[in-house]
Amino acid sequence: MLERYLPILQWLRTYNKGTLTNDMVAALIVTIMLIPQSLAYALLAGLPAEVGLYASILPLVAYAIFGTSRTLSVGPVAVVSLMTAAAVGNLALQGTAEYLTAAIALAFISGLMLILMGVLRLGMLANFLSHPVISGFITASGIIIAASQVKHIFGVDASGHNLLELVISIAEHADQLHWPTLIIGVSATAFLFWVRKNLKPLLIKSGMSPRIAEVVAKAGPVAAVATTTLVTFAFSLDQGGVRVVGEVPTGLPDFALPSFDTDLWQQLFVSALLISIVGFVESVSVAQTLASKRRQRIDPSQELIGLGTSNVASAVSGGFPVTGGFSRSVVNFDAGAETPAAGAFTAVGIALATIFLTPLLYFLPKATLAATIIVAVLSLVDLGALKRTWQYSRPDFVAMAATILLTLVSGVEAGIVAGVSLSILLYLHRTSMPHSAVVGRVPGTQHFRNIERHDVETCLDVMSLRIDESLYFANARYLEDRVYELVSRNDCVKDFILMCPAINLIDASALESLEAINLRLKDSGVRFHLSEVKGPVMDRLKRSHFLDELTGQVFLSQNDAWETLKSVEECPSMRANT
Repeated sequence: MLERYLPILQWLRTYNKGTLTNDMVAALIVTIMLIPQSLAYALLAGLPAEVGLYASILPLVAYAIFGTSRTLSVGPVAVVSLMTAAAVGNLALQGTAEYLTAAIALAFISGLMLILMGVLRLGMLANFLSHPVISGFITASGIIIAASQVKHIFGVDASGHNLLELVISIAEHADQLHWPTLIIGVSATAFLFWVRKNLKPLLIKSGMSPRIAEVVAKAGPVAAVATTTLVTFAFSLDQGGVRVVGEVPTGLPDFALPSFDTDLWQQLFVSALLISIVGFVESVSVAQTLASKRRQRIDPSQELIGLGTSNVASAVSGGFPVTGGFSRSVVNFDAGAETPAAGAFTAVGIALATIFLTPLLYFLPKATLAATIIVAVLSLVDLGALKRTWQYSRPDFVAMAATILLTLVSGVEAGIVAGVSLSILLYLHRTSMPHSAVVGRVPGTQHFRNIERHDVETCLDVMSLRIDESLYFANARYLEDRVYELVSRNDCVKDFILMCPAINLIDASALESLEAINLRLKDSGVRFHLSEVKGPVMDRLKRSHFLDELTGQVFLSQNDAWETLKSVEECPSMRANT
């Protein structure tokens, strides 16, 4: 029982020197990658740069203790940072103590929510966000994030919570374009794109081992940070208008409880819930993907606890909301991490950087951090998914397109709420009119297929209808109308069979509909039968009076029903051609 809530006890038993080596190498690579990312995502959230480092220390340790993924790397991520800025920006101005207080409280509230959901075993909540909605939300968020960083590349003052506001604001301030900042930003962006795509293959081709080439390639952002910082310092560009990070406090953060102001918690509640769900879905998707590659498994409900404790740890150490990041987790996986201890070692590396390296960040241009964000988030943008989804499922395309459009126009919270709401409405609409088919037997077999698609045997006085969906309140009336329509058009029908292989549930509303169908068919001189009813569904039906009042029988298979009913009297047969 203890291992269920403390997964560290499971992998710690088999920890050895080889595992330690692999975890430390992976930690080194991720630390190199995470330092500039942490700084950049803090600025994206509207927070001081050092807060990003604070949010990358204790959360990693907490996840190592409570998380179930061996390779997931927790910390600040682009989408959650953007959602943090949107949530807190409505309550306080950036750069104020109230803004930081609200961001810390947001992490704490989100953490408590995640822990509570984990204790209640609500990991299945991830199923309520469809992949098209999540894909659309991440794509739109990536575009907004990239657009929000253009002002730092240009060196202008601009603001906005959605793409339209950002574009208008940047256009209005275009006359403020600062050329030295633009040169730094564009150069850093071009360099980082080149490093991401070309450096590792080039190093391997030159004879370097893949692992060392990986380390060097992932150090690209560090190289950009170091180079632009040195250039800014050497030429005193900060005095010429290039905006820099400025003084970053040295040392580890102080531990303190977040604000417990009731009004503040009420204002942040909805935003914290959205951040919790989006962060969890993103995190568990990455964790499951990586776990499957090594034939491992994760526990979604325990992942809620792992992410919840990580957010609480971030809050008490002065950080903001965190979750499992895609890019850093993939790097952690590819670098050979074997256990969550790699995350703890990464936390040590970030802590050392916070103690010893922060004075070197004074002259770091904000344009370089903006370039780091742009390169990172554009890899998340997948507009091609729109075409693929359109070709496969029009309803899913509508949900994805609506999520993208509303996120871009109205902001991240409106986009995700609209996407989830539309997904649920489309699901209800789709299942309220489930696919159904009148079926007949394929000649010479015991298989029954749609009479409109196959050449099958049918009987004029026996009709079989297959319903391809569970029966519940939303489609109960549809079933009644469908049965009555078929019977009214076929005066010869004496036996009606409801074929149930796809029915996994019959709720109380659907049961009443079955009872109504049974009575109405009885009045019409038609017997009502069921076939291929699943065990759990049959168990529920036995608790009611329906089976006692059923005018027909319940058959184990459709073929049994067919053979029994058509042999009662001579059955006039016919063939239905496709």
